[in-house]
Amino acid sequence: MAEPKRRVSKTRRDKRRSAHWKLEMPGLVKCPNCGQAVLSHRMCKACGYYNGREVVKVAEAAK
Repeated sequence: MAEPKRRVSKTRRDKRRSAHWKLEMPGLVKCPNCGQAVLSHRMCKACGYYNGREVVKVAEAAK
C-alpha cells in the first residue's frame, strides 16, 4: 500500500481545505415592481409582489 513520503504541514493542509468552506453570495435580483434587492424565486418583502402578482398586502406606512 502507498505511504506518504513526507508529513504534510498544517499550513499546507489548511490551505488545501480552505476553499471548501467559502460562503457564497446569495443570488440577489431587482424586484421588477419596486426595484428592491430580493432573493431570487422569493416574494419581495418591500412590496409583497412575486411573479407579477401581489401575494401579500404590505402596509403603506412601511413603504
